[in-house]
Amino acid sequence: MNNQTKGLLITTIGVLFVVPDALFVRLIEADALTISFWRNFLTGFVTLVCLFAVYRSKTLSKIKATGKNGMIYAGFSGFSSILFVMAVSNTSVANVVFILASMPIFAALFSWFWLGERISKRMVWTIILVALGLSVIAFGSSTNANAHWTGDLMALGVAASFAVGLTAARRAKAISMVPAIPIAYIGAALAVLPFTAPLDILPSQWGLVALHGGFFILISTSFLALGPRYIPSAEVALLILLESVLSPLLVWFVIGEEPGKWAIIGGAIVISVLFASNMIVLLRKRPS
Repeated sequence: MNNQTKGLLITTIGVLFVVPDALFVRLIEADALTISFWRNFLTGFVTLVCLFAVYRSKTLSKIKATGKNGMIYAGFSGFSSILFVMAVSNTSVANVVFILASMPIFAALFSWFWLGERISKRMVWTIILVALGLSVIAFGSSTNANAHWTGDLMALGVAASFAVGLTAARRAKAISMVPAIPIAYIGAALAVLPFTAPLDILPSQWGLVALHGGFFILISTSFLALGPRYIPSAEVALLILLESVLSPLLVWFVIGEEPGKWAIIGGAIVISVLFASNMIVLLRKRPS
């Protein structure tokens, strides 16, 4: 299996396992911060156990090797994880995932500001058109009973925060950020702990909680961290757009939460623009 095939397979698996994320938040009968605590703690703890199994006595040195950029990655990734659950709890799933699709825009802006990377004309037009799509989604929040502008703002915060983390990871691209994942998620769990009661979960809900944080998010986080090592970021971005399409459809099918007309229109604009933008990048890089 060559690197291209390996990268596509790894990234696709990562995307498919993150698709049910918002559905789990909807299905678990607990307040948002309790869900956030267990989602983050289980993912971070199991990842840490896996790291110790692989690196043994070198685990702490691997975490330390991520350095300042690793701590920035962990801090903003953990913060975005908390915000994600809050966003899903305060607006429609469709709004959240469509807004999250704009993450590459924030990553481009932060890379320009922080890393000095030039923003191309293609990206300028991408930013403008994606902003148009987000405006349509925001307008629709006033007409959809499942949506609200506060959750939309939180979703925007998720996109911006995680983009900061990705930019920090790119700044230290020679170093794997996988060892920083437990710091991100366990840190996020500890941050919300004083504001929640983790044991106030109905007995019938523990299976969903364990599947959510201890399996689905663990697999998706690990595989999406590995995928970019084998295929270009533009291909990763295209595959991640699958979540924006499949996640609201899954929630609609399972619990009947309709995305709403304006969310579909705005989301279609965002996804189409990002798809076209990333396809241009891939076609330009294709060998003649």
